[in-house]
Amino acid sequence: MKKDSFCEYTLQEVQCQDSYGSVDGPFGSNLPASSYIEKGIPIIRGVNLSLGEERFKDFNYKFISEETAQKLHRSSCRPNDIVFTKKGTLGQTGLVPNDSVFKYFILSSNQMRIRLDESIANPLYVYYFVSCQQSQDRILADAMTSGVPKINLTYLRKFKVLLPEINIQRKIAAILSAYDDLIENNKRRIALLENMAEEIYREWFVRFRFPGCQGAKFEKGIPNNWKYEKLGDICSLVKRGISPKYDDEALNLVINQKCIRNSRIDLSEARRHDTNVSEEKYIRFGDALINSTGVGTLGRVSVVEFKSEKITVDSHVTICRANTQRVNPIYLANTITKLQAYFEFMAAGSTGQVELNRSLISGIKVLVPEEELMDKFEKQIIAIVEQKQSLFKINDNLTKTKGMLLPRLISGKLSVEDLDIQYPPSMQEDNAA
Repeated sequence: MKKDSFCEYTLQEVQCQDSYGSVDGPFGSNLPASSYIEKGIPIIRGVNLSLGEERFKDFNYKFISEETAQKLHRSSCRPNDIVFTKKGTLGQTGLVPNDSVFKYFILSSNQMRIRLDESIANPLYVYYFVSCQQSQDRILADAMTSGVPKINLTYLRKFKVLLPEINIQRKIAAILSAYDDLIENNKRRIALLENMAEEIYREWFVRFRFPGCQGAKFEKGIPNNWKYEKLGDICSLVKRGISPKYDDEALNLVINQKCIRNSRIDLSEARRHDTNVSEEKYIRFGDALINSTGVGTLGRVSVVEFKSEKITVDSHVTICRANTQRVNPIYLANTITKLQAYFEFMAAGSTGQVELNRSLISGIKVLVPEEELMDKFEKQIIAIVEQKQSLFKINDNLTKTKGMLLPRLISGKLSVEDLDIQYPPSMQEDNAA
């Protein structure tokens, strides 16, 4: 048999052959919210997993005490364990990282995990296999066939994976990992650029340390010639009334509340509709989009940082568009993003607000500086936006390439046996072993 011949195994056949090879989370009654504390042993929940986009989200934990964790030791996790959602967003997975500040974790009641025998199954390779789109589709289809929107430990143990010889697994994992490492590095660069833009805004318009501030005169705490204006007086609030129903690629994109993310408008979540709208209802570069109805993301703001043609928004999203005779669009859009916490408070506060209507948004006052300073700010931000968009494009291409390679690699259709692989630092020790 060739070294890169692939054989089918169940996860149970490649797990650690002890009582802790595969386990699920504790019963909910054994892990009530009342047991959570501020710091301690982290609980792995659905928010730490993804549908193949990220290996693991090592943040946003709930914690329990060491004493409680010891009582739930059967449901513990450690680095290289693979975690699955058994109830909720089926198909979610995660690979517990080696570089976390936490050395072990406890599963939530909605999760389960496999601990592999690493002499025959490389955890990173198996993670890529179970997190790929084909595996997600299989899990969802099997869950729907049973009529119950969940899976269990018995199902997980019987889940089949294709494995070549262990060194081939490591080579495949190294190739795919290289794409992930590049993507993560670019994400860090994007975060640095966003922090830079945030710092410029706060330095100039919050701390008032803007270019030429040494000679500025202040009145009532703000520079002369600056003034507070109502949003309704300096921008238009455009709202789309149609809910998209179609997915035909030839139709126009319609942005919904799922698309509104803090650092980027995610068009992959957009739907499509065949109804034409007036020009003003198509988004433009520099528009601020506010999720103004619904739950969960109500109040969230994103800025349109790309040029587009015929993309509109649905009935849950409001377009805030600057009146360019009164205010610079880039300055205004960045100012509106600083109102997100206020919008969220209005949505979730004691007012019982379930919609950010136009009158509420229109009445909010914002500080409008001198035109020359807003134009200088725009030049700084545009340069940052261009760098961000370039990195987003690179990441999109990396993700697409990885997406095309992954199924061919884990099925054996693309042989790696004769490739001389440069292992990333995280795998060098593993390869030496």
